[in-house]
Amino acid sequence: MCAPFAAGRAVSRHILRDGEITMKKNVVVLCIAGLIGLLVTAGVSYASGKDDAKSLVKQAAAYVKYQGKGKALAEISKPKGMFDKGETYVFAYDLQGVMVAHPKNPALIGKNLIDVPDNDGKLFRRDIVEKAKSKGSGWVDYIYLNPETNEQEHKTTYLQKVGDIILCCGVYKDYSHEGD
Repeated sequence: MCAPFAAGRAVSRHILRDGEITMKKNVVVLCIAGLIGLLVTAGVSYASGKDDAKSLVKQAAAYVKYQGKGKALAEISKPKGMFDKGETYVFAYDLQGVMVAHPKNPALIGKNLIDVPDNDGKLFRRDIVEKAKSKGSGWVDYIYLNPETNEQEHKTTYLQKVGDIILCCGVYKDYSHEGD
């Protein structure tokens, strides 16, 4: 083979190796950027989930006000109704801790759940009722069976007292509102 072609071939191999190294670096950088993006998006998604939960409770409160308690409780209890958005859904208690509406588990409706703890023994429904009576609204944290995943998960629930019922909506995530 002629010397200029051999030299050209050696230069080409060197350029290819450099190109491969540069490409591998670019892939690593893109993977890291993607992971960072996922982590940021997860945080934003959860923050948006809390906003969605609070907003859904506010919408349900307006529905109670304009449509009446009976019609509102029926709508809240309707699976895939206007207050059931998958993992984010409104449910309601009376001021004694009796479940009066639930779109995911209708077997709970009519049951006094005030003394039923979560898996950690927390009487979270007492906290919900007490916070509703004392502050009118707020957040309560507990562990609950996620009906979408069928797993026990950390949940934080926004609550608002409307007349003689407590409207609630939570999001599943390890998050605390201690002090709210």
